[in-house]
Amino acid sequence: MRVHDTAVRPPGAPALAERVRGPVLHPGSPGYEAECATFNLMVRHHPAIVVGATGVADVLAAVRHAAAHDLPVAVQATGHGVSLPADGALLISTRRMTGVQVDPHTRLARVEAGVRWEQVVHEAAAFGLAPLNGSSPLVGVVGYTLGGGMGPLGRKYGYAADHVRGIEVVTADGHLHEVSDLREPDLFRALLGGKGNFGVVTALEFELAPVSRLYGGGLYFAGEHAPEVLRTWRRWADGLDDETTSSIALLRLPAVPDVPEPLRGRLTAHVRIAHLGSARQGERLVAPLRGVAPALIDSVAEMPYSAVARIHEDTTVPVAYHERNILLRDLDDTALDALLALVGPGSECRDPMVEIRQLGGALGRPPRRPNAVGNRDAAFCLTTLSPPDDDGIGPELFAALRPWGTGRRYVNFLSGPDTAELTRDAYDAATFDALRRVKAVHDPRNLFRVNHNIPPQTH
Repeated sequence: MRVHDTAVRPPGAPALAERVRGPVLHPGSPGYEAECATFNLMVRHHPAIVVGATGVADVLAAVRHAAAHDLPVAVQATGHGVSLPADGALLISTRRMTGVQVDPHTRLARVEAGVRWEQVVHEAAAFGLAPLNGSSPLVGVVGYTLGGGMGPLGRKYGYAADHVRGIEVVTADGHLHEVSDLREPDLFRALLGGKGNFGVVTALEFELAPVSRLYGGGLYFAGEHAPEVLRTWRRWADGLDDETTSSIALLRLPAVPDVPEPLRGRLTAHVRIAHLGSARQGERLVAPLRGVAPALIDSVAEMPYSAVARIHEDTTVPVAYHERNILLRDLDDTALDALLALVGPGSECRDPMVEIRQLGGALGRPPRRPNAVGNRDAAFCLTTLSPPDDDGIGPELFAALRPWGTGRRYVNFLSGPDTAELTRDAYDAATFDALRRVKAVHDPRNLFRVNHNIPPQTH
């Protein structure tokens, strides 16, 4: 596809367009704004060139062009986890690369770079299988997995990255690598946890779980009951085995038609539950939570895994938000007091969401194939979504809870223009140094730096 003739073309763009099957766009081209659009509207991209990749050949051409013209490379499938605008860069949009293959005999899936979780959930469900997807069906598989991947089956099966078998990646030298724990193991380990710092991943192969149904959903309570709900959930969580993954969120959702009427414009407490047991077991398990107060909405029931998005009910409409988090080693009554003082009933908090996810179980154990997803000693992940017009409660809340923190963050729950600087906090010193060494080998010029960047080690 040729570059639009009436736009101002960057150097070399016509030649690149001759080598690429997908669209090659730049400021002034029809379709440029749509191709650059992000899910998190806090970040707006203004790249020098956008390549709408249709396959590996397009990615190879784009990376080689960027290297030849010393352009930084940004990669985007959905734009959920963006940290920096791709201004002046070459942006590779992978949303056209949507191939999914599921092998029910080996319980493996192979997905291309632009696939969203909803596609894999649907394809796997036909065989009674499930991926280790995230809470939102619209999140891209590759970006989620490269950051670890903490989802509704996490306590049973661990991180999505723990189940990756193979990766196809185009590195900064313009070559395609097929890597695994046996073939280029250093690059394989760095990719899984190191996000997009080491190249453009064009395909992933990963294991699926033998899950077709679960007992799950959400319990929503009025804000005045939030303190009791939170304390009950915290005690309840202590008794859970690995079959149950849960979180609780304090929500302040807008009064708009897309939000269910009982939740509009008010504080609510939302308990999210995914239990891999029978409905009878699930009912007994959830009874203490149901007994706290009358629920505004109770959607917890036996469901096919294909309906897993009903657990969190994440928004499907692009919005602007700061997303930040800290990892906690504990959450005792004193910590809950500090949290409720800042985000509970009567507080001045305006953040749409403050969420606590219980970790542990398989999320706390090392994977069979080593990767860079660390911080497995954490017991909880505390995440805030803040409005675009201020810093939100996150910095103040994290400071208050620092005595219970591990000093680390989870890289996938960092999104917005101020989060790239927090990347170092996602890794312990040994892991970060190892990632910098791999970066120096595969991307010494830091071509892939429009991300949560890990700079190459220098001597």
